[in-house]
Amino acid sequence: MYYTIFSDNIQSMRYHIKTYGCQMNESDSERIAGQLNKKGYQETKKIGLADLAIINICSVRQSAINRVYSRIKKNRSQNPKAKIILTGCILKKDKRQFQNQVDEIWPIADFKNKPEYKSSKSALIPIMTGCNNFCSYCAVPYVRGREKSRSANEIIKEIKCLIKKGYREITLLGQNVNSYKDSKIDFPQLLQLICDIPGNFTIKFLTSHPKDISDELIEIIAKNKKVSKEIHLPIQSGDNEILKKMNRGYTVQDYKKLIKKIKKKIPQVKISTDIIVGFPDETAKQFQNTVNLVREMNFTQAYISAYSPRIGTAADKLKDNIPSNEKKRRKRILRTVIENDSRNVKF
Repeated sequence: MYYTIFSDNIQSMRYHIKTYGCQMNESDSERIAGQLNKKGYQETKKIGLADLAIINICSVRQSAINRVYSRIKKNRSQNPKAKIILTGCILKKDKRQFQNQVDEIWPIADFKNKPEYKSSKSALIPIMTGCNNFCSYCAVPYVRGREKSRSANEIIKEIKCLIKKGYREITLLGQNVNSYKDSKIDFPQLLQLICDIPGNFTIKFLTSHPKDISDELIEIIAKNKKVSKEIHLPIQSGDNEILKKMNRGYTVQDYKKLIKKIKKKIPQVKISTDIIVGFPDETAKQFQNTVNLVREMNFTQAYISAYSPRIGTAADKLKDNIPSNEKKRRKRILRTVIENDSRNVKF
C-alpha cells in the first residue's frame, strides 16, 4: 500500500470517507476504515476536520465520475490542507484524468483487513469480486478483474463472529454473487452452510445474474427461513435484440420462465431489478417492449439508469445515439410504471 502521506503523529490525524457506487464500494469503505483505525487514525464526519479526504469511486457509470470532479473541488475549497486520496473501481482512463487532481491513488485490492462496520445490526460481506460475463456496456471486468472468490471457511468465520456480536442481517456481496466458487463449494452450498450457523438472523445477497439462478439455489432460498425472500435479478432490457447486443446471455422468454419458476417455488417472493434505457440504437418499440415487460413482471422495485459509454467496453464501439433528453424521458416513464405497479402488488 502507498501510504506515503502517513506521518509520525498519526494519533491526532483524522480521515473522512465519501463513497460512490454500489454496496461493494460501501463494503470496501468499511474495510478502508478498519485499516486506518488499526493504524491509529480517527474518523470524522466533517470534511473540514479531516487530514485525509478519501473518495471511494466507481468508474462503472460516467454520472458517478462526474460527481467525483465536483467532490474534489468541494474538498479543496472546504479544507485546502487535507490530502485527497482516490480509491475504488477506477478505469485507467479515469485514473489518468484524476492523477494530477489528487494527492494519491490507492489500489482498492490492498484493503483486505477486518472492516469497521457502520451498523451494529447489519453487515455487508463480500464473498467474491470481479466478473467473467463481459456484458457489452459494463466496465466491471476492467476495474475489478476476473471473478475471484473468498475462502468459504473465511466467510463462515467472519459471519459467525458477527452473529455472536448480535448482528441480525447479513448481506453477501459480489458483482455476480451466485457465480461464487471455492474449491468444491458453490453459491447454493455456501448459502446452506451459512443457514446452518446457529442464531436468529436473515441472509440477503446481491447481485445475481439470471443465468446463474439454479434450481438448487431456488430450493435453498425456498426452504430456509433465514434467507430473505427478496431477490434482486437484473433484466436490463425487455427486448431480445437489445439483450443480445448487451451480451446478457438470455432472452426475455428465458427471464420470464425463470421468474415463473421462482414464484411457483417461493410464492411470497419479491423481485427487484436493474434496467438500462437508451442503449445504442434502442428504438421506441424496443423501449416499449421493456415497458411491457415491467408491467407484466410487477417488480417491487427497479433501479433505472441511462446508458453511458465506458471506454474499453464492447458497447463503446457503438454510437451513443439516443439523446440525453430522450434517455431522461424513458427513465421517467419506467419510474411511473414501477411506482404504479408496486402499489398494486399483493403478497
